[in-house]
Amino acid sequence: MAADPHILEELRRLRARVPQLTGALATGLDGRVLAHDTPGVEPNGMAALVETAHGAAGKLADATGQGEFRELLVRGVYGYVAAYAAGGAAVLTLLAQDRVNLGRLLLEGRRAAARIGELDDSRTTPANQTRPAREAKAARPGPGSDPKPGPKPAAARARTPRAPRTTTTNTNARTTTES
Repeated sequence: MAADPHILEELRRLRARVPQLTGALATGLDGRVLAHDTPGVEPNGMAALVETAHGAAGKLADATGQGEFRELLVRGVYGYVAAYAAGGAAVLTLLAQDRVNLGRLLLEGRRAAARIGELDDSRTTPANQTRPAREAKAARPGPGSDPKPGPKPAAARARTPRAPRTTTTNTNARTTTES
């Protein structure tokens, strides 16, 4: 399968933004290579390892109550391997030198993973997925029919309002006058 040119371009832009990156790989959850920019590293073997690591990290996160997989960071003697969930069906893996700014790596990796997830989702989703108006109108329940309950929307989290900031003034301020 040929590399997706849009994903490949995103990998190249990411490597330009973070100069200490030595490689970038986008894979599907099944281990297929979507695109790669990994000089000196065999992408198919790396994709198989990423698939295994993703599965183990997902199980670890789930077993410890941390939710679904978002990212994985491995530090070796010579640098880092960072893997990020990229949408629902892809993983972005980055290789970086030991001297990389870790905060920048995490930030740029998360941003790129979000973009790659969008690109992968748009690539795998048919462009005409929205129903035409006739089908949508016919699918609506009419009067007297019992509408099927759909999935419940996620409850919005209530936020506690902040207390207003108060400023204190010092009523015992000393003043000096010179005569």
